[in-house]
Amino acid sequence: MKAEIIAVGTELLLGQIVNTNAQYIAQGLADLGIDVYFQTVVGDNGQRLQDAIRIAKGRADIILFTGGLGPTQDDLTKDALAAMLGRQLVIHQPSMDKIEALFASRGAHMVESNRRQALMLEDSDPLHNETGLAIGNAFIEDGTRYILMPGPPREMKPMFDGPVKEWLQPVLTEQKPLYSKLLRFAGIGESSLEAELIDLIEAQTDPTIAPYAKEGEVALRISTKADHEAEAYAKIDEVIALIEPRVGQYLYAKEDIPTEEAVVRLLRRTMKKVAAAESLTGGLFAELLTSVPGSSSEFNGGIVTYTNEMKHRLLGIPLTQLEGPQAPGAISESTACLMAERVRDLSESDIGIALTGVAGPAESEGKPVGLVYIAIAPKGAATLSYTLNLSGNRSMIRLRAAKAAFYRLWQLLNENIQTG
Repeated sequence: MKAEIIAVGTELLLGQIVNTNAQYIAQGLADLGIDVYFQTVVGDNGQRLQDAIRIAKGRADIILFTGGLGPTQDDLTKDALAAMLGRQLVIHQPSMDKIEALFASRGAHMVESNRRQALMLEDSDPLHNETGLAIGNAFIEDGTRYILMPGPPREMKPMFDGPVKEWLQPVLTEQKPLYSKLLRFAGIGESSLEAELIDLIEAQTDPTIAPYAKEGEVALRISTKADHEAEAYAKIDEVIALIEPRVGQYLYAKEDIPTEEAVVRLLRRTMKKVAAAESLTGGLFAELLTSVPGSSSEFNGGIVTYTNEMKHRLLGIPLTQLEGPQAPGAISESTACLMAERVRDLSESDIGIALTGVAGPAESEGKPVGLVYIAIAPKGAATLSYTLNLSGNRSMIRLRAAKAAFYRLWQLLNENIQTG
């Protein structure tokens, strides 16, 4: 079964609100084994909406609408569909009673336009609205299934999860559910990851391999349809077994978690605590780490030493290291190492980590935008340092630097576990 989602509302086209409904519906349909081939956004215009319906009717077995069921004259979804299919609009009396009772309970006058929310296409099945007033509709005509849902997410989501899925049940019994596993990578870009796996991606049939990027991280979604979970994951694991030997050093999780959560798990597993000293990232590393629930057991704290004075006063970095014509400077490998070692010792942590560099928009100390140094200082072992040359604007460089630090910390902890 092929599905198309039509989101109705001029505010979507203008970018005033984000079309989260389509995302929610698409994810829900995928879990049910129904493929979404197209998503359409159309404004509050009857003729353009009818045009969109005609196109969808020619390429989809199921058309799901969100929006345009409200009380105002620009809520046109039911009107456009009724006109196009030659159906009448009729009052759904239980919904009308609900609307009238609500206004009566508030002592408010109900204007005639509110009756529009109780309208439904004749010979359609009502879809109960638990959290709002506009009744949903569902019906089949010429083999196409039409499903109309309200636009507000707080109304659409319970309707989709309840009445819509129940109405689709005869279809669902014919579909194999979709199973997926997400692989999360760091320390490698999307294009480089794809290059390592290009033959597998080009030859894919079932399961499918879909790469996509997040800032500072990359993911692969391995998906297949199967009658049973065991059958699905057996097929998925066969593909993962081909991927891991090639890019396993970058694979930090086989589930949808960010690098910071993977790091917290490894810190917990190894019973280690970390502390951070940050310059260019301005506390972003600490912010991401502390966003993981329970991370207080693994994170002793952080210091933002943005200026040379603070690096000297709080971390004890000698001014001769930071300033002067012969000094390495604040933006240097040696300074990053000193920062990591000092914050480790000051906080009595097992590991110190430090970031310094140039986030932009201009050069600093004569060094280019995007130059970043990361240092990791484990207690009782040599300090590790990494030099990065990052691209992007200021916020992108800061986030990519923080994510790179998490990847290097994950790498160290994972190697320690592997070597015992």
